[in-house]
Amino acid sequence: MSQFFTIHPDNPQLRLVHQAVEIIRQGGVIIYPTDSAYAIGCHIGDKKALDRIRQIRHLDKHHNFTLVCRDLSELALYAKVDNQVYRTLKAHTPGSYTFILEATSEVPRRLMHPKRKTIGLRVPANPIALALLEELGEPLMSVTLIMPDDEYPLTDPYDIRDMLERRVDLIIDGGFCGLEMTTVVDLTGDTPEIIRQGVGQFEDFLT
Repeated sequence: MSQFFTIHPDNPQLRLVHQAVEIIRQGGVIIYPTDSAYAIGCHIGDKKALDRIRQIRHLDKHHNFTLVCRDLSELALYAKVDNQVYRTLKAHTPGSYTFILEATSEVPRRLMHPKRKTIGLRVPANPIALALLEELGEPLMSVTLIMPDDEYPLTDPYDIRDMLERRVDLIIDGGFCGLEMTTVVDLTGDTPEIIRQGVGQFEDFLT
């Protein structure tokens, strides 16, 4: 049976944030709110937890996970970022975007795109997610909480608890989240390329 924390969406209780991070460090799988939809995540180095997420979502080994980071400096540790890309990232983080970037050697091989050696990274504009990341001190390995055969993410934390309380270690109730995922932008080329339109406005990259 998972734990269920109700955390204030604007002023997260540090006691609960600390407890949540301890669960992550001990190999737990957690469900937490972001600025787009609820996500399911685990510690970056935990293969067993990663495999549990794959089973819950029915994902194959080729599905790309996202590293959810607390700020730009952390993001730059896991991706190769030149001055132009850095300016683009600075203008759009935190926010509802996932950026495809060339991975550094800090990224576990199983998280990279097998051929392109790229990784998806994001910095969410959500106080709960940012508080978790600040306390953890490293990224969360995450995917959007979309169940097999569903078109949209789960949005109601109580529905999530009814469905998944026996399959994850912690569900964080941060209120209702949206139905849309992040906008995915590939920054590995000369110009930004949209891969998936979501909450974030891609038009902002073209101005």
